[in-house]
Amino acid sequence: MEIVTDLRARGDPRPVAVIVGAFDSVHRGHQRLLGALVAAARAQAAVATVVTFTPHPDVVLRGAAPLLLCDPAERDARFAALGVHLLVRWPFDRQLAATPAEAFVKRVVDEGPLVALLMTRDSAFGKGRGGTLQSLPPVAARLGFALQEVPSVALRGGRVSDSRVRELVTAGQLATARTLLGRRFAVIGTVVHGDGRGRQLGYPTANLAFDQPVALPPDGIYAVHASWDGPDPLHPRHRADGVASLGVRPTFGEHTRLLEAHLFDVSPDLYGRRLRVEFVRWQRGERRFAAVAGLVTQMDRDAARARRILAGLHEVRP
Repeated sequence: MEIVTDLRARGDPRPVAVIVGAFDSVHRGHQRLLGALVAAARAQAAVATVVTFTPHPDVVLRGAAPLLLCDPAERDARFAALGVHLLVRWPFDRQLAATPAEAFVKRVVDEGPLVALLMTRDSAFGKGRGGTLQSLPPVAARLGFALQEVPSVALRGGRVSDSRVRELVTAGQLATARTLLGRRFAVIGTVVHGDGRGRQLGYPTANLAFDQPVALPPDGIYAVHASWDGPDPLHPRHRADGVASLGVRPTFGEHTRLLEAHLFDVSPDLYGRRLRVEFVRWQRGERRFAAVAGLVTQMDRDAARARRILAGLHEVRP
């Protein structure tokens, strides 16, 4: 997949079929839209193209990005895996935010050229979100491209959206979030040095730091899958099962929220590496123990339970 900041900088001279959006999570609604994009591009001998923005539009419009649902490197890898050939990251600023929808589309037409624009009924872009399926048919007729509607996806009693996924994750409804995403929820962070307390207790952990605020489930203990290295997050060189603690470590009087993962049966040097942690199952809430010995006993139970949970996932069933 080619990645550019300007359509004119791309290497493939064919016309483009385009979808536009932030695509925070690449959920199942996005996946349907991406599948339709690839099919439309193939039918018209065009390049399947995603136009997205950097930074996230909310940074410019509201002062902060929403909690991250999918690491940018993983999001790009998912685009490529679904058949996208060109990713355009337009710099988003006040000038672009004030661009009327027709001028926005004309830029794509001029730089493309554009043969097809795919949207759902929830899609909108341009000044005041004025570019919609309802407003753009006259623009498509004037500028000579096909405007194609792709049905939205509804699951578990509601429309699939990034905001809904974010709410589910932060509320701890990971099973429903998995249904909407089409995969388990995961985060990617850089492994940093901690205070070494986990190693002293017999459970060395990888402590994760994030480049920007990420969506996280409620505090507690989780059975997890971890992976690291490789050409992209979808093709890691290394994988391991583990148990993770998310919270403030009340037994030791800490106050900073931390995600730390103990990996089973491996002890790699992960400092400075990017580690992907996939939340498999919540086991219990965070607790304060009167003595460290009680905490270690509970950690033994947590690790044993996580092993059982994850072993059950690895079983080959007829």
